[in-house]
Amino acid sequence: MNPPAVSGASRPCPSAHRTEAKLLGIYLNDHLAGATVGAQRAAYLARTARGSALGRALGPVAAEIVQDRTTLLGIMRDLGIPVRRYKVCAGWAGEKLGRLKGNGRLIHRSPLSTVLELEALRLGVEGKAAGWQTLRQLSATDERLDPALLDQLLERAGRQQETVEEWRIRQAQAVLRTAAE
Repeated sequence: MNPPAVSGASRPCPSAHRTEAKLLGIYLNDHLAGATVGAQRAAYLARTARGSALGRALGPVAAEIVQDRTTLLGIMRDLGIPVRRYKVCAGWAGEKLGRLKGNGRLIHRSPLSTVLELEALRLGVEGKAAGWQTLRQLSATDERLDPALLDQLLERAGRQQETVEEWRIRQAQAVLRTAAE
């Protein structure tokens, strides 16, 4: 008697698993590059606004963004995903080059620079939250991912979004209202 036929659908395909792991590695390294940009940009913005109400509001957010980047590195380590240094370096260099954008002034920062940097920071925090949400969904099938930690990171990203958006609106109104007068 012949053994029963085994469906290929019931056994995971090793090459499919490798492909999924490779794609997750690319995804998380792209988020790490973004986190590098975000941490640098948030720290720079908090530094330039030091001593002001904006600086006092952004200081803790900038510190949390650095912590979030460190947490992402820990998650990658736990998942066995190697850091792609070239992506991190590209993110770091891109952030530095982004500071060279024209702002209508040669020597001093334009007030519009703060508005645009807050908008970029807001987009970065939204992207980070999307990454946490993706990992949170994956935690249902991957015990290496801590759902409680991911829930905390999502909550923190929500608070960061609220703070950045509040100050983005304030700065845009102050700068653009003054420009219109």
